[in-house]
Amino acid sequence: MKITELEVPGVFLLEPKYFEDSRGYYCESYSKRTLAEIGLNADFVQDGHSLSREKGILRGIHFQRYPHSQTKLVRCTRGRILDVAVDLRKGSKYYTRWVAVELSEENRRQLWIPKGFGHAFLTLSENCELQYKVDDFYCPREDRSIAWSDPQIAVDWHLTAEPTLSEKDKKAPLLKDSDVNFATENC
Repeated sequence: MKITELEVPGVFLLEPKYFEDSRGYYCESYSKRTLAEIGLNADFVQDGHSLSREKGILRGIHFQRYPHSQTKLVRCTRGRILDVAVDLRKGSKYYTRWVAVELSEENRRQLWIPKGFGHAFLTLSENCELQYKVDDFYCPREDRSIAWSDPQIAVDWHLTAEPTLSEKDKKAPLLKDSDVNFATENC
């Protein structure tokens, strides 16, 4: 597996090795041991699977507040998405910085998003399926969103039209008005 740390430290791009022949392929999509060898440790407790039927659906920027913050390992198993991780750790020299990578069924990449980061994605095709692992259970009382268009974060979504949003994401506050409680020492 090729593992590359991205521009915002702590966020990693994982590219599993695929072994293909005329019958199909095999890959090891996750290895706790391989990741632990480079210091990426997470005790994943829950897997999620989502479907977005249309191109132009934007979900996020989502996170769970401390002490239920989550490390995520995200992959797109059908379609194409622009996957975004935003540093929300107050005191981090990378606070509000973001990274974006395309994940798709063709490129088979995965994105490691550590605790203290927000997560969002934009569908670039129809019928996008995401599968992701998290290291803490869903906690409704700590579930939060930040506006996808927050000017303090200023993600470049490369939009050509207004995205389709959930009601929750339409009502998400700006970062300055949110109750984000991440700090570098608790993530």
